[in-house]
Amino acid sequence: MEHIGFLSFGHWGPGQGSRTRTAADALLQGIELAVAAEELGVGGAFFRVHHFARQQASPFPLLSAIAASTSRIEIGTGVIDMRYENPLYMAEEAAAADLISGGRLQLGISRGSPEPAREGASAFGYRPQPGETDADMARRHTAAFRKAITGAGMAQADPRYAGGAAGLLPVQPQSPGLAERIWWGAGSRKTAVWAAELGMNLMSSTLLTEDTGVPFHELQAEQIQLFRDAWAAAGHAHTPRVSVSRSVLPIVDEEDNYYFAGSALRDGRDQVGVIDGLTARFGKSYVGPPDQLAEQLAADTAVQAADTLLLTVPNQLGVDFNAKLLGHIVQFVAPALGLGR
Repeated sequence: MEHIGFLSFGHWGPGQGSRTRTAADALLQGIELAVAAEELGVGGAFFRVHHFARQQASPFPLLSAIAASTSRIEIGTGVIDMRYENPLYMAEEAAAADLISGGRLQLGISRGSPEPAREGASAFGYRPQPGETDADMARRHTAAFRKAITGAGMAQADPRYAGGAAGLLPVQPQSPGLAERIWWGAGSRKTAVWAAELGMNLMSSTLLTEDTGVPFHELQAEQIQLFRDAWAAAGHAHTPRVSVSRSVLPIVDEEDNYYFAGSALRDGRDQVGVIDGLTARFGKSYVGPPDQLAEQLAADTAVQAADTLLLTVPNQLGVDFNAKLLGHIVQFVAPALGLGR
């Protein structure tokens, strides 16, 4: 483990106790939390992307604002649903955000998760081609996006308006190195192997759409090992990165105790359910005194196998609370695990 970051789902709404009541609150607090996290030594600020919901939906303005307000922290997504994306426009936005950040963008993408809108991508103008599934369409968009950010030609030049140029033109701007900082959010062992073969980093999901009866962290560790084996077999030149996400809520003071001491999250067990007709296993949350959390995370085989730990934060409790939470993890939990930032 080399890096610690936070992962915000960017919820907002007028519910009781919410300190993030509007979309403006969610966006501005996301910037503030990233700035605070950098000051604490946290290494990454990542945001989940959901459409047709009161959550973060258009990540690049937010990431660019964070990039302009910070100097060291990595910025990224966990993850963008590629069913919804125009690959070439996304390539332009991603390159611009990466250039503003000075090469700090770590972009998590995937096929996406269940959503509140029925066939939501079709409302954005994207439908599977004949014989395609939604997953196929997401992969097709991903292939075009990844090609575009390498500088490959994507559109035929018109010599009348292209200074006499002929052939295919690349999208602009381009940001060198971005292609090696694309992560695939894999929900199964099979998709992790697929990502490795194509040379994408692994962002192991907060749930796995399969269940073999073993604890979530063991199944996830197996997924990570299969990814690394497939990466080695593919012979890629650069070293891959692997992230896992965990809900880690240290109880240090009375405010923490008020929010989490009686929480069902303290149950400490995996959950098994059905997602899109597939049996899925969800990882447990870690809630309790910092020394207890350090022991539990040390025994989490997937956390130990990954190089990046993304801490999901209860963003609707506001910037001050979440900065305090991250500070407690940096101060009390990370040193006991020998974790970097």
